[in-house]
Amino acid sequence: MIIQAARRITDVGEYYFSQKLAEIARMRNSGVDVINLGIGNPDLPPPEIAMDTLASEGQVHGNHGYQSYTGIPQLRKAFAGWYSKYYGVELNDDREILPLMGSKEGIMHISLAFLNRGDEVLIPDPAYPAYEAAAKIAEAKVVKFNLTEANGWLPDFREIEKSDLSKVKLMWINYPNMPTGARASKSLFEELITFGKKHRILICNDNPYSFILNGYPMSILSVDGAMEVAIELNSLSKSHNMAGWRIGMVGGDAVIIETILKVKSNMDSGMFKPAQLAAVRALEMPEEWYKRNNEVYESRKLLAIRLLGLLGAVFNKNQSGMFIWARVPENFNHSSEFSDYYLHNAGVFITPGFIFGEQGKNYFRISLCRNHDLLMEAIKRIEKLKPVRFRN
Repeated sequence: MIIQAARRITDVGEYYFSQKLAEIARMRNSGVDVINLGIGNPDLPPPEIAMDTLASEGQVHGNHGYQSYTGIPQLRKAFAGWYSKYYGVELNDDREILPLMGSKEGIMHISLAFLNRGDEVLIPDPAYPAYEAAAKIAEAKVVKFNLTEANGWLPDFREIEKSDLSKVKLMWINYPNMPTGARASKSLFEELITFGKKHRILICNDNPYSFILNGYPMSILSVDGAMEVAIELNSLSKSHNMAGWRIGMVGGDAVIIETILKVKSNMDSGMFKPAQLAAVRALEMPEEWYKRNNEVYESRKLLAIRLLGLLGAVFNKNQSGMFIWARVPENFNHSSEFSDYYLHNAGVFITPGFIFGEQGKNYFRISLCRNHDLLMEAIKRIEKLKPVRFRN
């Protein structure tokens, strides 16, 4: 190529799922019926009232123009009410909440707003790959900290503090955790806030999974003093089955929000107003709606557990979120080998854990975003396979 790409993306690869979806598409085009148990793309419907609102507001003259970079006031108020009701956190809807086009957008905005070239970022291993990609695009240095099964997939602060943290500016955390399903606790959040204050590090909690198979939604902003050093991303993608709508938010101190807005206002021209008005109605849903949603996930989880038994996998049943994280059976050397075997021999795609980091290489993830019939078909296909041994 005559024109060279920017140095900032030389270490940023194509998102794994982008590549794998292309491979699955090729297999399907050749006649292979692949069941995708990989990506967490909710297949349940959004709240009906949200869909009705989108349709009706889409017919209103004047709702199709550019919108404010800070979202409509009704949406900010709805997010504030949601946080108050379910997390016990009081946020100023004018100054401490910034609506986003999904929380993934926020990961990039936060990174560009606070990181200079050479700054360091603490990122868990395993973790959502977008944290590392955003840090690299911001030309920061990634510093991994290990999450291990032995430690309940929680940060080991004593181990982290053995390193020089003088250049660390941000720390990404994600509880309830993806991919491991580990849950948050008040004591964990308190320890994170103490750590952030001690080392002058901005603690960024990515919190989209707190309403899925989790009876006690928690926010890091509920901890005393959290607003001094912490911000939180949230989203309607998982909690309200609205992934494609791209409605999220970041909450935190007003000065921090204003800093993020300086980036965001130069990146987009606001969200579609009918979608924002529909999101308002979604955020007003009663607890019963979330309960019904989780009843479906719970029934699917039982089938997934049956599937895991066939695979010979070890896992913790007490996980939150829309996935199950499990250890690769001992007869495989690596999660990629495990995943490819079942993709090419059973037509079932299972996410290999290595894509989330070195600590995930011997684990895999199954999505609960597939209906009863597809999960049963996956079970039938795997039942037909003979036992296999790959380990040297």
